[in-house]
Amino acid sequence: MARSVWKGPFVDAHVLKKAEASRDSGRKEVIKIWSRRSTILPQFVGLTFGVYNGKKHIPVLVSEDMIGQKFGEYSPTRTYHGHMADKKAKRK
Repeated sequence: MARSVWKGPFVDAHVLKKAEASRDSGRKEVIKIWSRRSTILPQFVGLTFGVYNGKKHIPVLVSEDMIGQKFGEYSPTRTYHGHMADKKAKRK
């Protein structure tokens, strides 16, 4: 279910503060965040966020196409290694 339009997009306050501080300083550094639930806003375009996936921070460079989506969509938490049952069939 989507969030109500009148409420606006959800962004954790600390993510907004970190983005403003990074933009004011003018440095191109990775901003480490743990908030996968935050929505990407137009103010974040051009910044690089390190989104935590439970193991490490995945660098995500925000572009205009990402506005309105969540940070968690760009940081996968599971690794697919393929179906292991197929090994026996390939040996023959």
